[in-house]
Amino acid sequence: DFPPFEELNADGSVTGIEIDILNLICEKLGVKLDIQQMDFDSVLPGVQAAKYDVGVSGISVTPAREKNVKFTDPYCLAAQAIVVLEGSEIQSKADLKGKKISVQSGTTAESFCLENGYDVNAFKANADAQTAMVNGKVAAWVIDDLTAAEMVAAYNDGNPATKLVILKEAMTTEPYAFAFNMGSGDLVDEINKILADLLADGTVAKIFQEYNAPYTSPVQ
Repeated sequence: DFPPFEELNADGSVTGIEIDILNLICEKLGVKLDIQQMDFDSVLPGVQAAKYDVGVSGISVTPAREKNVKFTDPYCLAAQAIVVLEGSEIQSKADLKGKKISVQSGTTAESFCLENGYDVNAFKANADAQTAMVNGKVAAWVIDDLTAAEMVAAYNDGNPATKLVILKEAMTTEPYAFAFNMGSGDLVDEINKILADLLADGTVAKIFQEYNAPYTSPVQ
């Protein structure tokens, strides 16, 4: 899957929220962004092994991940959304007790649900996690709110018999950042300065608005 709101164009280029932010950072650094697609659970290991300079895919900062990669400062605060079918008896996080939940493997949605004792079915792609819920194999689907907003809108626009609904209560909230190899401290420091300016002048918020995506600033 591509990161939240990222899209592969006909010419092979990729556009989207995180790519737009990274392109602005690269412009300031005087370098060109080279994008390589892979499964989500291969991103951080690739960065850790220095196969790639930066990992981007709606990556949440967690203590476990900070042991293996170096994160930039957050560019937004995201939530793990709970998605259900319209009319579902699940109306809140508390209603998930004893219910099966679908997630994408390798994500913080998976780790959070497992660590908190939920009955989890993990799938390599969010599209498969969504299908499992639509087909009644699970009662709910937990996914980051950016991707949830995009995928739920796309599904509902297809005029299915039953719509998908994002609950108002989130499963959890977390900061999103770009991941680098542990040896990239100086580069991350430089990027943090650029990112601070992009946050302060409203550029990052504007990019999210252009994609009609929910945005919460990490700067309080």
